[in-house]
Amino acid sequence: MMKGPEAFSQEREWMVTHTIEARGVRDPRVLDAIRQLPRHLFVPEEQRSESYGDHPLPIGCGQTISQPYIVALMTELLHLQGDEKVLEIGTGSGYQAALLAMLAGEVHTIEQHAELSQRALKNIRPLELDNLHFHVGDGSLGLPDEAPFNSIIVTAGAPLTPAVLLEQLANGGRLVIPVGSHYSQDLQLWWRDGKKFDSESICPVVFVPLKGVHGWDGGETGE
Repeated sequence: MMKGPEAFSQEREWMVTHTIEARGVRDPRVLDAIRQLPRHLFVPEEQRSESYGDHPLPIGCGQTISQPYIVALMTELLHLQGDEKVLEIGTGSGYQAALLAMLAGEVHTIEQHAELSQRALKNIRPLELDNLHFHVGDGSLGLPDEAPFNSIIVTAGAPLTPAVLLEQLANGGRLVIPVGSHYSQDLQLWWRDGKKFDSESICPVVFVPLKGVHGWDGGETGE
């Protein structure tokens, strides 16, 4: 039987203290939200005992739920204050989307696998996050009909940073994206200042490949 949100509270606290906060994540809003969010609800039943380990876990369709530390780090890099409009590319299990919905004003999440999107919606429904909107489609194109976004987070590795995503940032907006090869990427933070875009390299990461027109299916190649 699936354990409810109140379960695994000690494991969740240990995860936050020893694998997230101890490695440098300091934003108190991010840490508090992760303390509240039941990660085990987003993990397949057969993997539930590993829910609070600091490593990714398979969720089906060749996708994973990301390592908790990386989720926390990418979320902190967005500098969310509570009223932002956010786009997540790669819904996956729904865990990252739920965390964003706890920290921002409005969240749109897009997933290319309809099966995963439906499963994520089911995972999130008990949490009653009414500011979270699900979409199925090519995430590498962003969501132009809902743009601009104050923040965009990409949870799959891209060969290059898609210009179309940068264009969907609001002025002052931030984009966090892994960029590199199929098997190794550089986590990049981009921000917009008018028509100018600047970036910073954060750390090496490994994500599943971004699929779509501006991903590994569409002809763009990394350096």
